[in-house]
Amino acid sequence: RFQTAAEAKKILAGLASGEIDCVIGTHRLLQEGVKFKDLGLLVVDEEQRFGVQHKEAMKKMRTNVDVLTLSATPIPRTAAMVVFGDLDLSVLDERPAGRRAIATSWAQNDDEVNSAWELVRSEVAAGNRAYVVCPLVEESERVEATSALAERTRLATQELRGLSVGLIHGQMSSAEKDEVMAAFRAGEIQVLVATVVIEVGIDVPEATVIVIEDAWRFGLAQLHQLRGRVGRSDRQSYCVLLGDAPTPDAQTRLEALVNS
Repeated sequence: RFQTAAEAKKILAGLASGEIDCVIGTHRLLQEGVKFKDLGLLVVDEEQRFGVQHKEAMKKMRTNVDVLTLSATPIPRTAAMVVFGDLDLSVLDERPAGRRAIATSWAQNDDEVNSAWELVRSEVAAGNRAYVVCPLVEESERVEATSALAERTRLATQELRGLSVGLIHGQMSSAEKDEVMAAFRAGEIQVLVATVVIEVGIDVPEATVIVIEDAWRFGLAQLHQLRGRVGRSDRQSYCVLLGDAPTPDAQTRLEALVNS
């Protein structure tokens, strides 16, 4: 549940007086009016998700303070802070125990796309789960891209007919999304068609394959995060990128993900 104003006020008072030794919070801790008696260490998780103003607020807190920023998705601004700023770099290049490298491929013709859907079927038959990610929720007259609503219907009646195909997107209520994810974790939904709403914070060890439609429409950081939805157990996992790359930049981006 959310904190009441009285609860928040009590915590802020404890930080100012030094009664609280350690606090875990959201960007609320960066807002004006939050005072620490003797701040010694600032740890920033998922650093890439904080904006410019958040980082400016952190700079003001960094006088005589040790700072550790964490990120598995170094966006260009984060990389620039390491190369040109005052950050030292520590690299954790080991996978958690038992994890395997995710096999990543780019399906660019009909045969390769058909093989991708056969891979989904074979993984589901082995008791695993699959994600299919689309750039849009609904079809758009302005953008030619695969929509989650239409793709869920198409897959359930064609390539993945006979499988339990679910749907999740950002326009659903929190309760609806929770219900869908519970069914996916339990195996009642075998294939989950989704938008980038699953980009972070989703941990389903049984998910072993993710198919990303119109992959060129996603940035490299997004693709990296999406791929991270699989490979979360000791089972071999797969990421398949679909769609042609209409520009040299898009081709370079997809090739980079396949090769790293």
